[in-house]
Amino acid sequence: MNLKALIFDVDGTIAETERDGHRVAFNLAFDELNLPWQWDVDFYGKLLKIGGGKERFTYYLNNYQQDFKLPSSLDDFVLNVHKIKNQYYAQLVQDKTIKLRTGVARLMTEAHQNNVRLAIASTSAVKNVKALLDGTCDPEMISWIEVIAAGDMVENKKPAPDIYLLALEKLNLSPAECVTIEDTNQGLVAATKADVKTIVTVNEYTKDENFDSAMVVLNHLGEKEKPCQIIQHQENVSDFMDKLENEYLTIDLINQFLTIN
Repeated sequence: MNLKALIFDVDGTIAETERDGHRVAFNLAFDELNLPWQWDVDFYGKLLKIGGGKERFTYYLNNYQQDFKLPSSLDDFVLNVHKIKNQYYAQLVQDKTIKLRTGVARLMTEAHQNNVRLAIASTSAVKNVKALLDGTCDPEMISWIEVIAAGDMVENKKPAPDIYLLALEKLNLSPAECVTIEDTNQGLVAATKADVKTIVTVNEYTKDENFDSAMVVLNHLGEKEKPCQIIQHQENVSDFMDKLENEYLTIDLINQFLTIN
C-alpha cells in the first residue's frame, strides 16, 4: 500500500521547541509572576516525561513544590501560568528564535510533490501549533498541511492514541495508509496504539528512550549535505538500510518500508 499521508508531531520533531521554546517561555512566565523557579535544560528533560504543558506544570507543583501556597485553586493557577507561558512562547516563535530541524522542510516538500498529504498530531494546543508553523514555515508550506490534531481537541493526550485517531478521522484514511514522524516514546506509544507506523527522529532529551516498536530511529531526517545516522531499526527493514545509511529519508524509502510492514 502506498503512503497517502505523512503525520508530523511538533515539539521536538519539527523543531527543538521543548528546550529552546517551551522551557524558556515557562521561565519567563515565572519571572513575570515573581515565582522563585527556573527550569534548566537537564531538569526540564525530567519533566518531559509528562505530556502536555498544563499537565507538566501540575506535576511539577505536586511533586516539587508541595509547600507552595497557591494564590488560587490549583486548576486556576495552572491555567493562568500556562496562559502567560503561551504568550511568551508565541513571541519566541514570532521572533524566529526556533528553527526547523534538519530535513523537515525537505521531506514536507517532497511529500507535497508526490501527492502525499500532510498532517499534524501534537500534544500542544492548536494555537501553539499554528504559531510554530507561522514562525518556522513559509506560507506555501503551511497551506500544504490539511489537518491539525492538537492536544486541546481531544480528551486524552499522548501516550493515549486519541490525537492520532482524530488525525486519521480528519484525513479519512486508515492507519495502514499513513506514517508518522515522532521524537518521543510517548508519541511512539500513541501512534502504535492507533496502529500507525512510526519513524523516530531523536533529540537531546529523547535519545535514550525505548523505541523498539519504531520502524526506524534516526538522529534527524537528513539532507543531501547533512546525511542522517541510523540508530536502530526493525529487522524486516534491514534490506533497505544501505539505501538510508549516509543519506536522507525520502518518500520513496518510506513507501518501501510500508511494503514489508
